[in-house]
Amino acid sequence: MTVPFKTDRIHHVAYRCKDAKETVEWYARVLGFTYTTAFAEDHVPSTGEYDPYMHIFLECGGGNVLAFFELPNQPEMGRDEKTPAWVQHLAFKVADFDTLKAAKAHIESLGIDVIGPTYHGIFRSIYFFDPNGHRLELACDIGTQEQYAELKRVAPMMLDDWSKTKTAPRHAEWLHKEPIEASE
Repeated sequence: MTVPFKTDRIHHVAYRCKDAKETVEWYARVLGFTYTTAFAEDHVPSTGEYDPYMHIFLECGGGNVLAFFELPNQPEMGRDEKTPAWVQHLAFKVADFDTLKAAKAHIESLGIDVIGPTYHGIFRSIYFFDPNGHRLELACDIGTQEQYAELKRVAPMMLDDWSKTKTAPRHAEWLHKEPIEASE
């Protein structure tokens, strides 16, 4: 099937926040994101329904935008309790492992708990939560062209095996075996 259009990139990703001002300040202080835009209305433009909101936009590098809605008239926000907290997350790329380690030190200096760096074969990452309860990840690529090519080659087989068995295929088992030099 041919699709008659092509997307360029993600325009923005939107999540809910508890407090727009706190969220803007946290993302600036912790991750260096730039607050660029806000929309605030009493009626939702796409549906016309009455539901006052503040919609904020944060530039997070490379033309990527993270947005949040504060919805004061809605029930208190929560999360999908049937999905583990580690599943739903936003991942942001950093330049290299040294940058990742510097980010971890900075974030921890602000009193925020950080997990990692965690080894994922072709990237390393750290994990932490924003003040709204959203899990965030910072990741740096460490893979070789050969590793990326191998992952692309086995991806269809892995999906087919998973679809049939719902057990982890072992085509890329090497991804989770940390070499001794990577643990430095």
